[in-house]
Amino acid sequence: MFTDSVKLKLSAGNGGTGIVAWRREKYLPKGGPYGGNGGRGGSIIIKSDPQIHSLDSFRNRRLISAENGRPGAPNNQQGRSGKNLILKVPCGTLIRDSETGTLIYDLTEPGEEFPLCAGGQGGHGNTFFKTPTNRAPNKCTPGKGGEVKSVELELKLIADVGFMGFPNAGKSTLLSKLAAIEVKTGAYPFTTLKPNLSFIEFDDFSRIYIADIPGIIPDAHEDRGLGLSFLRHVERSSTLIYVIDISGEEGRDPYQDFLTLRAEAEAYSPEILKKPFLVALNKVDKGNEAHLEAFKEAYPFPKETLFEISALKEEGLSPFTEKMRARAQEGGKKYH
Repeated sequence: MFTDSVKLKLSAGNGGTGIVAWRREKYLPKGGPYGGNGGRGGSIIIKSDPQIHSLDSFRNRRLISAENGRPGAPNNQQGRSGKNLILKVPCGTLIRDSETGTLIYDLTEPGEEFPLCAGGQGGHGNTFFKTPTNRAPNKCTPGKGGEVKSVELELKLIADVGFMGFPNAGKSTLLSKLAAIEVKTGAYPFTTLKPNLSFIEFDDFSRIYIADIPGIIPDAHEDRGLGLSFLRHVERSSTLIYVIDISGEEGRDPYQDFLTLRAEAEAYSPEILKKPFLVALNKVDKGNEAHLEAFKEAYPFPKETLFEISALKEEGLSPFTEKMRARAQEGGKKYH
């Protein structure tokens, strides 16, 4: 299962208690306070790791706590501090307050760290309270509690290019041909049940990262089907590729599919429609010229954004790939 949203209750470690102790040694008749302070509680730190691609490790965890600080000890020994707990998450993870939905932090760079819950300060032993007028204090203080926060971790994949399309439009097949990776494909709805992230490397060793998002259906912005699994991740792509099944084999109108994709993206976030885009008219090898000509006639955008391809037969992929690369560079790499 691909997990891209989890709710957690995080508790930093409590500080250790200070103690009351006295110095009693031979030849030192005038001893004194000798109780050490407690150690600080461990903090919880969120760190982005480019080797992690989902929030699966948190799927069955709801309560996470850092280590408590140890109590102080005699001979003015301070208790050991609790170890900080580092939670590793994918790049592109947002941290939100579970109750208010307020964005706390957005981890976009590899290796980026954010201290989310601070550990509690250790308590004071009786040595701390010694003064010239109070030579034998007989008190200590408990450690302070660590911070407790209820948060939601939400993953939005970071890619240069996001593939948008209905189920069975051929997105996964296209990705497998472009990026030379094996992805599950088949002629049934929702073959793609989790986003696939890969890249194309060119002769100059430059790369563009591609996200193949689960198929969209009408009202996806209301979380129908796998709606939000699609929309959440495409939001961060700098360039969009509308993959349209031009064959009409599924009994749908290809141009209406294109309009529906744009309408669902706009309903989720109007900013998505401002991104550079291309349209891949896939499955031209099926030979349905009527659908192809009707699409071209109704298409209101520049014709150079249209590409007739067959992902299965690997037809028309070279010019399409070069144009996709150019558009990705135009869109910028805000999150790289």
